[in-house]
Amino acid sequence: MLFKLQPLSFVAPALVLLPFAGTTVAADFYAGKTITVITSTGSGGSYAAAARAIASHMPQYIPGKPNMIVKNMPGGGHMRATNFLYNQAPKDGTVIGTVVHTVPMHQVVDGRGARYESSKFAWIGAAGLTNLTVVVNTSAGVKSLKDAMAKEVTMGATGTGSGTYLYPNALNKLLGTKFKIIVGYRRSRDIDLAMERGEVNGRAGGSYGALFAAHADKLKSGKQLVIAQIGYKRDPYLKNVPLLQEMTDDKEKREMLRFISAPVNLGRPYMAPPGTPADRVAILRKAFDATMKDKGFLADAKKLKLDLAPINAAEVQKVVDETVKAPAALIAKVKAAIAPSAEDVAKAKAARKKRKKKKKSK
Repeated sequence: MLFKLQPLSFVAPALVLLPFAGTTVAADFYAGKTITVITSTGSGGSYAAAARAIASHMPQYIPGKPNMIVKNMPGGGHMRATNFLYNQAPKDGTVIGTVVHTVPMHQVVDGRGARYESSKFAWIGAAGLTNLTVVVNTSAGVKSLKDAMAKEVTMGATGTGSGTYLYPNALNKLLGTKFKIIVGYRRSRDIDLAMERGEVNGRAGGSYGALFAAHADKLKSGKQLVIAQIGYKRDPYLKNVPLLQEMTDDKEKREMLRFISAPVNLGRPYMAPPGTPADRVAILRKAFDATMKDKGFLADAKKLKLDLAPINAAEVQKVVDETVKAPAALIAKVKAAIAPSAEDVAKAKAARKKRKKKKKSK
């Protein structure tokens, strides 16, 4: 049910499927090397699981067959890893990354903590996913997004740059929901645990596939309920759950909600730092596309219950460019509508300092 694979759509074969001719130097470069995959999430989520599965199979498609390891770098609402990849990571093809799909939008709509330009990354491809969700414990006493407009529901969130914060905040501003956002959690799994304890009643931003893989028992038993989905069109597995933009008749608000839903099309994107040599990027893109069709990888993905809808580098670049180059008037409206409160920014910052202090004391 969850394992959904869509065929690769090769929009620009000349860009993605470059032959290895002329890349001898790059091929020689990778022999005996190790490629590190930086993920902006913690070790327990679907992003990390997908990265580990890719790291197990992608090296066979890279000339020189380098080792590939995964390093988790959560923090700052995914800004820590994204900024590292843009500003500090080696630009020689030995480091690539996977960050949440909201990163390009955060750059133009919020920008707090963002020290990168999304369009300048060397995008490699994306292991897509099902629509994102807004999920709540049924003990919260709400059965729909409309109910959340009449009753307060506590929602867990990591940094203000993540979807866990962005979506409930946007719904509060644009639709009048009464989500009380509790910021400062280190990773999504911590929010899940907080939901189990009753510390918060819900969270937003996780894909339906990942949600079902981790909490099928709670969904089937009715302990948790998906009250909204985020994407361009309804997911086949959530036919009766409304999209954000379907919750209003206001044309301007629908346009803004559709804009903030666009990053879902990126799925789980992968990129190399800007300035990475073009021949090495070409090798990485070809190897990534091949991995998305590899039988061993697909078998592992099925075991891990990863929802997949791979897209290539050209398509990723297109979505990124459409986001960061959207009309200034639209971006201004969205920015004004969903900017995080100074209080929440301060709370997220304080939570990060507390974690660092605790880590140093150990």
